[in-house]
Parts: sequence; C-alpha cells; structure tokens
Amino acid sequence: MTPEIRRSLVQHSRLRQDPHAVLRRLLDRVRPGLRPDEPTEQLERRIADLLGKPAALFFPTGTMAQQTALRVHAERTGRRTFAAHPQCHLAVWEDGGYSAVHGLRHHAVADREELITSADLAGVREPIAALLLELPQRDLGGLLPTWDELVAQTTWARERGAATHLDGARLWEAQPHYDRPFAEIADLFDTVYVSLYKGLEGVRGAVLAGDRETVDAAAAWRHRLGGATPDSWPAALTGLMGLDEVLPRMAEFRDHAVAVAAAINADGYATTRPHVPQTPMFHVHIPAPKDVVAAAAERILAESGVELPRRPKSSPDPTRCSIELTIGVVSLDFTPQEVADLIRRLR
Repeated sequence: MTPEIRRSLVQHSRLRQDPHAVLRRLLDRVRPGLRPDEPTEQLERRIADLLGKPAALFFPTGTMAQQTALRVHAERTGRRTFAAHPQCHLAVWEDGGYSAVHGLRHHAVADREELITSADLAGVREPIAALLLELPQRDLGGLLPTWDELVAQTTWARERGAATHLDGARLWEAQPHYDRPFAEIADLFDTVYVSLYKGLEGVRGAVLAGDRETVDAAAAWRHRLGGATPDSWPAALTGLMGLDEVLPRMAEFRDHAVAVAAAINADGYATTRPHVPQTPMFHVHIPAPKDVVAAAAERILAESGVELPRRPKSSPDPTRCSIELTIGVVSLDFTPQEVADLIRRLR
C-alpha cells in the first residue's frame, strides 16, 4: 500500500501534481467557448514579452526545446560543437540525445564541481556553434555566476561568432538573485529555454524564445521531432497559472530556503551547498550512505506522512550522499527547524 503524503519537501510532489487537484485548479481557467489554441498562443506571447524576445514557441519537453535550439544554431553557423558545463542537463539527463538525434558534440568546459569561468572559456580553441549556460547550475546545488561573469562569458561567445543559449529551466528561481528584469537577463542570450513544470509547478512543457527567424526554424524542427501537438492547452494553462500564482513568490521561496539552510548548517549534522542558497533550490550533503538515507526517507513517510526526497545522489565517498531540496508552494509551511530535524533523521 502506498503511504499517504500529507506534507512534502519534494517539488514535484503528488500534493501539487495529483490529476484531480490539477483539474480542479484548471476549471477556474477554462471559460465556455475557449478555443484549444488560445492558451498556448497566450502563453507564448506572455513569455516572449516577459523575456523581451520577439517570439516564443511551446514545446512538449525541455529536452526537445534545447536540442532544437542547438540544432538551429549549428545549422546557422556551420559548426557542430557546443560548449557547456560537464554537468549541464543535456550531458547528464538526456541520454546523449544531442548527439544521437542531431549529430552535435559537447565540448565540456570547467571543473565538474565548479561553475564555468571566463578563464575556462579562454582555453576553448575550436570554433563552436553555441555557448550553453545553465542558470542556476542544478547539479552544483543551484550555483549562479556573478553578473559580470555572465556578461563576460556571453560576450566571449559572440566575439567568436557563436550563439548564446540559456538553459533557463530554473530562470524563474534565479531572477531574484540578480534583481534584474527577466528581459535584461535574457538579452544576453540569443535563445532562452524556460520550463513550465519546475519552478512554475505546471504539469509539463517548455517554451523557447528568441528572434523570429530562429523561432521559425525551431518550429520546423519541432514538427520533424513530433512536438507540434495540437492539444497542448492543458500544459499551457497550468503554465499560465504558474506565471500568475507562483512566479511572484520566487523571492519568498528563496528567502525561506536561506533560513532552512541556516538551520540545517547550524544543526551540525549535515551541510548545504551553497552554504547560503542563491535560489530556492540547494543541495544537502549528509554523512550517511545513499541506501541508508533512502530507507530513512521511506520510513519517515510511512510513519508521519512527510515526504522527503527518496533518491539521494551518491558521493565519491560511499559514506556520504546528497539530496536536493527546493522550496515551493507545498514546502513553505515547514519551519526551518522542522526541516533541520527531519534531515537529522536521515540516518
């Protein structure tokens, strides 16, 4: 029997993704006579305006959106290589799709456990089609480069005839750190991908924004890859709900994450990366083996109905592991000390 989840520290918890709950929220958005194409068109316009780009295009997945953007940049430049962090999402989570589907090559830049720096880019000698930057760097605990570094790195790419692409799956969460309008951040990049189901807590989907010519080329590839779905309105509607209801709270989530991390670090059992979160997302490094932490999380859920991440990430040190925490709507009601107490029980 599956334990009942009553409270959760998991971003994609069933408390937010339960189909019945999502449908009840959607009913307030669906007026009689709504055309199926209206929500998607509205979503594309809003995100294009928010990012200060001429055009935007809905994709069923971020994987398809990002690979499409890189394919378009490769065809435009006549180059097949893109530069990105060793732990960028395309390299870690997408089963080599950029190579298998599009024949592209990933030039890994920087130390696996550190952010890309301008000094790292200076060592890139081959021509590249695009520089891909992920804001924030998920697999480093949500780290962000300084604004000056960001400007320097995108300038480096453009001076070499390369496009700049932003993996902005969590751009919504990163913006409060820079305290600049989304359009000012996006202006550093030729193309920007944003997710609808991570920080915005929708059900699925992504949007790719850029100039009209690039977005038109991306639309052709979306069709070739089977992503031009005529029934995207449910995903678009939950994305619009996220823009209205969740996006304005990102600074609130970040501030609560800072307080939670402070409590965890003060407890002395575990540590966070970064020590002071820059976004609502951060990693918790725990002095216990991966299987022990996973079993403890299952036990806590069964005993109390509190859901903790149940898939810890292994460490080079087999006596340690880490989990990812993201503060959002369902986790905001946990006090910092409650979270620290729960982390101590993961042993």
